[in-house]
Amino acid sequence: MPILECTGLTRRFGALVAVDAVDMAVEPGEIRAVIGPNGAGKSTLFNVITGVLAPSAGRARFMDETITGLPVEQVAQKGIARTFQLTHLFPELSARDNARIAAQARLPGRMKLIGGASVIAQSVERAEQALDRLHLSRFADVPANMLSHGDQRLLEIAMAVAQAPRLLMLDEPTQGLSIEETDRAVEILREMLADGDLTVILVEHDMEVVFKLAHRITVLHQGRVIADDVPEKVKANDEVQRAYLGGFE
Repeated sequence: MPILECTGLTRRFGALVAVDAVDMAVEPGEIRAVIGPNGAGKSTLFNVITGVLAPSAGRARFMDETITGLPVEQVAQKGIARTFQLTHLFPELSARDNARIAAQARLPGRMKLIGGASVIAQSVERAEQALDRLHLSRFADVPANMLSHGDQRLLEIAMAVAQAPRLLMLDEPTQGLSIEETDRAVEILREMLADGDLTVILVEHDMEVVFKLAHRITVLHQGRVIADDVPEKVKANDEVQRAYLGGFE
């Protein structure tokens, strides 16, 4: 059974159809890339799945439960965590505190005064584990705004991982990174995802990153799916080549 299934998912902005009847099924443990030219609807699709935007039509089901129409916080509580194209951090707080706050937001009893010490202890433990998985433990006490751009991007992923999600959605995780930072981020992500305990949907503009990480690729063009297959078949797809105006190197 798919962990996430989108059926006819659509989002309109007036006459513009940004997401056009998207069907997509993601299996547990899969790393799925969603790619497409600028304006293809990738981030809008993320926003509809995670509750930032309501769909105009269609639905998304997560772990066999409909999540379309739920507010963002309820989608997160179901077990979906995400990152954004622009980094969202608490800049003056340490890397550990950034991850701890993210972890605490998902824990049961997070708003209760009784048992608060237990919640804090659990959130600190999850934060430490997430920082370790993203190779950031040595920066645990460093304010987020003192980290390099590459490490800030990794810290945002650590914040998502600290929420112990079943589905991790990464929106352009290598955006703005140098070649060296991108290579390092890919290796860290590969290592983190190797045991298959996380399902990942990845929006990424860097095709080298996509082909290194993804098990399967969904290609959007003008809001609709034009290909959904394993990387090598997507790479050889004529319609995908035309959508990218020159193809892949």
